[in-house]
Amino acid sequence: MKNIGIAILGLGVVGGGTYKILTEHREFYKKVHGLDIAVESVLEINKERALSLGIKENTVADNIAEICSNPEVDIVVEAMGGVEPAKSYVLAALNAGKSVVTSNKELFCKYSHELEKSAKKNNCGLFYEASCGGGIPVIRSLLDNLQGNKILSLTGIINGTTNYILTKMNNEGASYSHALNEAKKLGYAEADSTADVEGYDAVYKLSILASLSFHTKVPYTEIFREGITNIDTVDISYGKKLGYALKLLAIGKNTDSGIEVRVHPAFISSAHPLASVNDSYNAVYITGDCVEDVMLYGRGAGASPTGSAIVGDIIYCASHDKFNYSTFDNNECPDPATKFIKNFESAYYLRLNAVDKAGVLSKVTSTLSKHNISVAQVIQDNENKRDKTVSIILTTHVTKEKNIGKAVAEINSAEGLADVVTVLRVVD
Repeated sequence: MKNIGIAILGLGVVGGGTYKILTEHREFYKKVHGLDIAVESVLEINKERALSLGIKENTVADNIAEICSNPEVDIVVEAMGGVEPAKSYVLAALNAGKSVVTSNKELFCKYSHELEKSAKKNNCGLFYEASCGGGIPVIRSLLDNLQGNKILSLTGIINGTTNYILTKMNNEGASYSHALNEAKKLGYAEADSTADVEGYDAVYKLSILASLSFHTKVPYTEIFREGITNIDTVDISYGKKLGYALKLLAIGKNTDSGIEVRVHPAFISSAHPLASVNDSYNAVYITGDCVEDVMLYGRGAGASPTGSAIVGDIIYCASHDKFNYSTFDNNECPDPATKFIKNFESAYYLRLNAVDKAGVLSKVTSTLSKHNISVAQVIQDNENKRDKTVSIILTTHVTKEKNIGKAVAEINSAEGLADVVTVLRVVD
């Protein structure tokens, strides 16, 4: 029987869930894995919270130095979130020779190069399955199971908060503000939900996943980002009529021209597997050159799913004597040879408020054609006319992002023609 001592930094939703899993499954892990995993220490500013979980008072550390100097601690679990003091604590643990398991996507996305350098120097493990997709084993799949493939693309729903909001808007016709408030009541969204609804959380996760998939550093600063705060149920309704579902998608592509990475709301065909991923669930759809298409699906957040991923990393770490690190030069800046595509290609959905008179639609399509944009579908909503205007919905064939921007600007600048109210990308 191998004895493994654990320290947990932070006993919030994730840290508390991890502690519960470890204590309740201790005998199971002994029997199945031959590992006696014991929580030897915790670091939690709210001591009452620790005691309420059944943690003995003498195991609650006052500072990170106590944990780093504790010979009974082999693995440190960081479940604090944010950059500081989490970064300093993780580096202290690694420099003390402790392996680290973290669920902190922002920390790992921004500073994995520093953390990995310290882990290598001290021959420690650095694990981060719980940073992306909650309980979905996407990182282990990319590191181990799919390593025989060249990953061509990945498309994911990797933020449960926004997926819940868009599901409510789609299924119940709820407004954005109502759906957001419901998400907050259920604990899916923080009081300050900016990181979720503006796409930052998904950007951090895509940075990690794309770097692993494409074997090169993909900084979060290279990722195109657009949130869901301007989404209107009117567009969701029109999209459903066209056979689409609206999702906040994280998209990564490894092409001959370079790497394309973006996070934004997009219409996706209702026949696509990702279209049926609802509520707080997450999914990642991966295409490899050998395996073709694979989709991983499951709970994207919460105490038990995220705790499951953390404990999986603990067991993996405890069962291996040799640790693997990035397959690429993990530096702060990307490899100069890596090219990033900014002017990406997509199909588009446009909703316009147009003056209800002859020739307007012709002028709009002519402007689009001028910018190398061909129209795929046109719907004119004559039932909801107002103030001598009518709604026109257009979908386009694939074109460049900058082409759409120029065409929209020209349409909006023409007096007495039309106003482009909504522009959304359409993904196959």
